[in-house]
Amino acid sequence: MRFAGLAGTAVAVLAVVAVLPLMRAHSEAAVKIEAPAVDAAPAEGLQTAVLAGGCFWGIQAVYQHTKGVTKAVSGYAGGAMKDAKYDLVSSARTGHAEAVQITYDPRVVSYGQLLQIFFSVAHNPTELNRQGPDSGPQYRTEIFPQNEEQAKVAKAYIAQLDAAKSFPAPIVTKTGTMQTPFFPAEAYHQDYATLHPNNPYIAINDAPKVENLKRMFPAAFRDKPVLVAAK
Repeated sequence: MRFAGLAGTAVAVLAVVAVLPLMRAHSEAAVKIEAPAVDAAPAEGLQTAVLAGGCFWGIQAVYQHTKGVTKAVSGYAGGAMKDAKYDLVSSARTGHAEAVQITYDPRVVSYGQLLQIFFSVAHNPTELNRQGPDSGPQYRTEIFPQNEEQAKVAKAYIAQLDAAKSFPAPIVTKTGTMQTPFFPAEAYHQDYATLHPNNPYIAINDAPKVENLKRMFPAAFRDKPVLVAAK
């Protein structure tokens, strides 16, 4: 449950106050993991990455605050175009995952660095078909490679982290089919974390992710997010 209807109300404020200790504990619990030993080669021009790790609001917010990212769009990957609608995806029967399409400048941030942030602060890669309060295959953790090099880097990194026992449980993140189609989500989902900071769901689950990005990757953090709806 995302509490979208409570944002900005007195109930929302009270809910946030009540969970402040939980938010603080969540923020302090995150740990920066090792960088990938295998990374993508330098490339010319903007590149694209597609990552799924639970509700797309938080994933989008993290990468909108990452230097080198020029655009981060919430959407759906892993299913058919005709079913790429929030109400259908939420049924958990379409095969989609809530995902974020990240456009980035490889001269500023590498694909491997995006994955390091993904595994360190953006989500929990040991939770199967769920993230935090959200459950179902649409909230699965999956990397959708855009080319063979991205697939190689992603698979090598997951193997590296598992071998190093970087997490207390095995990583369940999948590496999906190469060039899986991505479909942008509805306009009201874009920039949601920035536009609704007082929503209890955002305050509890997503704001700590952005704070952890700032704390653990200060050189990669940008204070002003790159928004989809920016004019």
